[in-house]
Amino acid sequence: MFTPVRRRVRTAALALSAAAALVLGSTAASGASATPSPAPAPAQAPVKQGPTSVAYVEVNNNSMLNVGKYTLADGGGNAFDVAVIFAANINYDTGTKTAYLHFNENVQRVLDNAVTQIRPLQRQGIKVLLSVLGNHQGAGFANFPSQQAASAFAKQLSDAVAKYGLDGVDFDDEYAEYGNNGTAQPNDSSFVHLVTALRANMPDKIISLYNIGPAASRLSYGGVDVSDKFDYAWNPYYGTWQVPGIALPKAQLSPAAVEIGRTSRSTVADLARRTVDEGYGVYLTYNLDGGDRTADVSAFTRELYGSEAVYAP
Repeated sequence: MFTPVRRRVRTAALALSAAAALVLGSTAASGASATPSPAPAPAQAPVKQGPTSVAYVEVNNNSMLNVGKYTLADGGGNAFDVAVIFAANINYDTGTKTAYLHFNENVQRVLDNAVTQIRPLQRQGIKVLLSVLGNHQGAGFANFPSQQAASAFAKQLSDAVAKYGLDGVDFDDEYAEYGNNGTAQPNDSSFVHLVTALRANMPDKIISLYNIGPAASRLSYGGVDVSDKFDYAWNPYYGTWQVPGIALPKAQLSPAAVEIGRTSRSTVADLARRTVDEGYGVYLTYNLDGGDRTADVSAFTRELYGSEAVYAP
């Protein structure tokens, strides 16, 4: 039985602390440096052949470091290539009537402790992205009132990537609840302006699309199509096969989506096999936790890479 919509611990999308906006240059209460060291050059990871594998991590409950605990028995390469911090939010300031980037206390903790929570993955050759999604406040990627407003939010995103030494941003247009707090409904220009500005701000970073919501169906406006500004796009429905509706090469798409521990291993394996057979280049997984998930991970690594996975606690 597939999960009809993303099954997540939705508290990830809610404000868990009194901290509101991303305030650049502030010092975390934990005492961690407010300006973590830049992302290191990755070590030469063992080469593996096959699709790019992605792991979303619910950081309200689990550690990002879990992504780096799985390697391939044959060759020692990383089982996962991309780790996604789930999730920051696009919030709405009712006073200034503007959208702003918000981190709940758990996301903030990961970012403030990038040296111990993010850099180890990057040193392994794993890219670390920040997922951003709505927070029930009416602000979303598809309803900026002007190009200037979209560009201002893009700057907040690129500033966060630079400040915390991340490898990119993942857009997830869920839970915005467009219209709340007097906000507008989705328009055709908003997401195009946002993605265009963000790509200009960070030409060498990853931008990915969780293919859901009004933004995902508004990729073209005024003769500008932003499809080619994305590095990846993936299916949002776990346990299913659905090709994202974006004009990207197969190498950058994941029609397969699985939830680790919930999608059956036979389905995990079937979707991985289909990924290879049909020539797609990405395989999406969600909700990697802190348990030993060797059997679940091996279910797709056998098909994608011809190897069992090995877990190192």
